[in-house]
Amino acid sequence: MAELPTLIQDLALILVVAGIVTLVFKRLKQPLVLGYIVAGFLVSPHMPYTASVVDMANIHLWADIGVMFLLFSLGLDFSFKKIVKMGASPIISVVCIIFAMSLLGVIVGNAFGWSQMDCIFLGGMLAMSSTTIIYKAFDDLGLRQQQFAGLVMSVLILEDILAIVMMVMLSAIASGSNPDGGQMLESILSIVFFLVLWLVVGIFAIPLFLRSVRKQINNEVLLIVSLGLCCAMAVFSTKVGFSSAFGAFIMGSILAETVEAERIEKLVDPVKNLFGAIFFVSVGMLVDPQILVDYALPIFILVMTIIVGQAIFGSISFMLGGESLKSAMRCGFSMAQIGEFSFIIASLGLSLGVIGDFLYPVVVAVSVITTFLTPYMIRLATPAYNLLEAHLPSQVIKTLNQLSVSRPNTAQKSKWKSLLLQMALNVIVYSILASATIAIMFMFFHPFVVDMLGQTWYSNAITGVTTVMLIAPFLRAMVMKKNRSPEFRALWAESNRNRLPLLFTILVRFVIALSFVFTVCSHLLHFGTSLLLTVGVVVLVAIILSRGIKKRSILLERLFVNNLRSREIEAEVHGKKRPLYEGKLLDRDIHIADFDIPQDSMWVGKTLKELNLGHQYGVHVSSILRGSQRLNIPDGDSRLYPLDRIEVIGSDQQLAIFGQAIQQQVVNTDDIERREMKLRQFIITESSPFVGKTLKESGIRSEYGCMVVGLEEGKENLSRIAPDRRFQVNDIIWIVGEEQDISHLLRAR
Repeated sequence: MAELPTLIQDLALILVVAGIVTLVFKRLKQPLVLGYIVAGFLVSPHMPYTASVVDMANIHLWADIGVMFLLFSLGLDFSFKKIVKMGASPIISVVCIIFAMSLLGVIVGNAFGWSQMDCIFLGGMLAMSSTTIIYKAFDDLGLRQQQFAGLVMSVLILEDILAIVMMVMLSAIASGSNPDGGQMLESILSIVFFLVLWLVVGIFAIPLFLRSVRKQINNEVLLIVSLGLCCAMAVFSTKVGFSSAFGAFIMGSILAETVEAERIEKLVDPVKNLFGAIFFVSVGMLVDPQILVDYALPIFILVMTIIVGQAIFGSISFMLGGESLKSAMRCGFSMAQIGEFSFIIASLGLSLGVIGDFLYPVVVAVSVITTFLTPYMIRLATPAYNLLEAHLPSQVIKTLNQLSVSRPNTAQKSKWKSLLLQMALNVIVYSILASATIAIMFMFFHPFVVDMLGQTWYSNAITGVTTVMLIAPFLRAMVMKKNRSPEFRALWAESNRNRLPLLFTILVRFVIALSFVFTVCSHLLHFGTSLLLTVGVVVLVAIILSRGIKKRSILLERLFVNNLRSREIEAEVHGKKRPLYEGKLLDRDIHIADFDIPQDSMWVGKTLKELNLGHQYGVHVSSILRGSQRLNIPDGDSRLYPLDRIEVIGSDQQLAIFGQAIQQQVVNTDDIERREMKLRQFIITESSPFVGKTLKESGIRSEYGCMVVGLEEGKENLSRIAPDRRFQVNDIIWIVGEEQDISHLLRAR
């Protein structure tokens, strides 16, 4: 018999142990991530009393795949448009949190005398709160619908993005023996360049591809295509110097803007769960009990650093973002733990060989302890605020709580600021696209033409003309876009003093566009500088005046915008999009939350008038989503049906009480065995109250909840009882009903 490969044996051991341990953790209502880590600890070579994994190299390979798919799934749940709509508040909060916690990590590491790289990586690990653990804690505590929970999740999304950037920067720092500011700046610019390039090209090309093959794609094909795109981007990311995880995240965020995003997310979820479980199990394998004993004091100090640091600096960061003191404390206390990204950063440090072997198990131990404490920290926020409120002057508390109300309206920007920001973004995006196109043409197309035609002037001319034609729509949009925007026209009409600066903005963009044409010409043509500039100006003016290029530029831009909005359009068509007034509610304590009507809800079949939710709970039902249709502003006669999703407006307290009521107002299934339907024979006696009554008058159905099947008259089959027939003494009828109802009926005869 052939021997089973080691990889299969190790995989069987991992999954069996992980399954058993996670069942226990599920029963204990603890995050499954902790169960995976404990399972890894049990099957690790450090545990002498249990079966151990044989080939660690294969497990680490699977774990790397798990990280890639975890970040791919994270990208699918992420939208860059959401970040833009959030405004500056969560950005301010997340930057302050990461800076403060990273600094604390470096300080603590230096206090223990650890190396510089250990301290830098430790700072990155302490700055990353766990999206998975916090989301699970909010769900378990019934807080996910509350407003502060939404703020925390917004900041966590940004943290995950900055974690990707941090991983790239840490890799750059680790690769240099003495990293300086120039290297850091180069890394940041490289990240921005490829990030914008991949997003723009991806959002333009991938939705077109999926749309063209939509009729041929079923679930199986879509899964293969999406995972193929994920792996392809991961490979490409490593080729340009980034991590595979970064590329997987970018591809996920690109697919998140497509119509198929939700479908892909559901298909990929089992794959992510499998490889993600192996990753977290591999994390537990690196926990060495001896290291935990030797580093007990650092572990304790790091746990206290995270708890106290997030409670203080996290709360201050949310206040700087514009939240009231109470809301900021609830947010800050919720983030007092580290999780999956800390493990990923630690794995990066180990793979690069720049951190000590002790740091990984130390961080895992800190994560386990802080994860256990997360629900208690979330609950502790309100008592801590009450204690602070009791000891601080009332005027100070009042001022801090009103900070969010006094925030300036970001919509009231100056026209100049809005116009310049739009122009700058426009120039950056089109400059990156033009630069990438030129680089590709010089690296691949030009050598191909030279091989075909030889190193001649016309091979250079063919390359130059083709390159300029390809970048022409980008250059025209760079110069002409926003010149007829409402801000530009308003500033032009307001004052003659605005006209010269406005013309100057056009000139600056013209010069930038000219530099791209000059670069192409100077690389391929050996003319003097003045002649090259003249050729460049003539070519650029021709591009601007060309109707064909104008039409192509507008067409490309519209196609990109439609692709970017495709998921929103699909949501509007199927009634999934939230109402526009959601972000404009005047009272900050009032917001919208979604609730699903359970299948066994006692509210099913009742009208909103009968339920009287406004009087009972103080909430208002603004919409009912049923299948792919949305019923907006339902009236009192609208009925609720199983699996309806309702949008409800109310305060945090009102929505919390309402959510509890939905879960409690369900049909009791504890006595399901007693509700079995029975068939019984029923004889009408002289003393029966049913004598002389018709079937309707008897109330057998309406009062006793039973149904008369038929009348027994000695025939082969039961006779049907006519509606006007009156019951007589000694009539034998057969009835169907629940046992309790039948007993009630028999007692009445």
